[in-house]
This record gives sequence, C-alpha cells and structure tokens, in this order.
Amino acid sequence: MLEGRKAQFIEELVKQDVTKTQAQKEVIVSIDRLIYYAGWCDKYEQLFGTVNPVASSHFNFSVPEPTGVVAAVAPQDTSLIGLVSVIAQTIAGANTCIVLASETKPLCAVSFAEVINSSDVPGGVINILTGKPSELFSHFASHMDVNAVMYCADDGPIQKEIQQKAAGNIKRVLIYKDINWLTGKGQSPYYILDSQEIKTTWHPIENIGGATGGY
Repeated sequence: MLEGRKAQFIEELVKQDVTKTQAQKEVIVSIDRLIYYAGWCDKYEQLFGTVNPVASSHFNFSVPEPTGVVAAVAPQDTSLIGLVSVIAQTIAGANTCIVLASETKPLCAVSFAEVINSSDVPGGVINILTGKPSELFSHFASHMDVNAVMYCADDGPIQKEIQQKAAGNIKRVLIYKDINWLTGKGQSPYYILDSQEIKTTWHPIENIGGATGGY
C-alpha cells in the first residue's frame, strides 16, 4: 500500500524541507523496512526461543511473547522512516502500539495512517498521534494500561523522568538514541525482542526405563 502511494510521500517529504533525492531514498527504505520486518514475523520466535536442558523429568521451553501495549515517541528528525521503523518492529512482535509522530514534520504520519487504514492491519493495532512530546511523554510513561514505553531521542532529563514514572506499573523502558534510521542500524530482529517477554514453561514427562520405569 505504501509503494502504491510512493509519489505522494516523496512530494510530502519535499514539502517538509527534504531534497527530492533524500525523499526518494527515505520512501524506498521505508518500504524495504516494512518488508524486512514482515519477513521476521514467523521467524523471530524460532530464533529467540529455546528448549532448555534440565535435570528433571520435564520439557522446559522458553519462548518470546508480546509485552502488550507499547507507547512510543517516534524519532523527531524524520517524518516517515523513523515512524515506520518504530511501528514495524513493535507490531512484528504482535504488540499494539501508540506512536507520537514528529512534532515538526507530521504530514507523512497522517498520510501513513491512511495507508494503514486501507491495508489489512487490524483496527486498533496501530494508533498514530500528532502533538508535542513535551506534553505527552509523561502520560505515556505513567499510564497504567501501557506495558512498555519507547523514547527515540537523547534528552537525559526526559529519559530519567520516563524511567521514574514507568516504575508505577513496572513497564519496560526502551531508549533509542544516536540511530540513523536510514541505515542498516535502523533494523534488527533484536529490536523485536526489545518488546517481548520471555516466558518459560515446564511440561512434566514420565521417566521411561531404569528402576523408575512407568511402562
């Protein structure tokens, strides 16, 4: 859906003080990023899950499970690629997300919401807000129905306040700073893992053979 509206997004990026060459690159990388994370959706559990060796009569499995609701302040210096990256890594791990778009460059975020609405993403999975991070980050951090909060900037006092307020319901805090989202460093299956909880299950099995054989 994003690729079908490529020309529109390039035009919108140019209106937000980006050169046409840079705009073309940002749109192409954004499309590729969605494809990248789509490819991980049915693979990350096999990568990060494991069967643990134990000394008792059990199967012991550790598997990643979604944290739940992730509230994110998207990178503020980009209009599209930062927003797409934050959303993609969050929903690839089966979480829902509430994302605050760039305060000064919100145009592509509004158009991307239209792309999501016309795609097959279920309603309520992705929620995009526009506004001021200075007014909203504290609500993200303190809201009791949010399970993790993501902050994509390098503001020390805000990071500290988020961590303090997140302690109210022991939500996970994810800080991403100094990341060039247009490069390969802007994508990784480990970003999916950041918003996962590792759950371990013990399944009893019957000993067979020896003095305690059950058959």
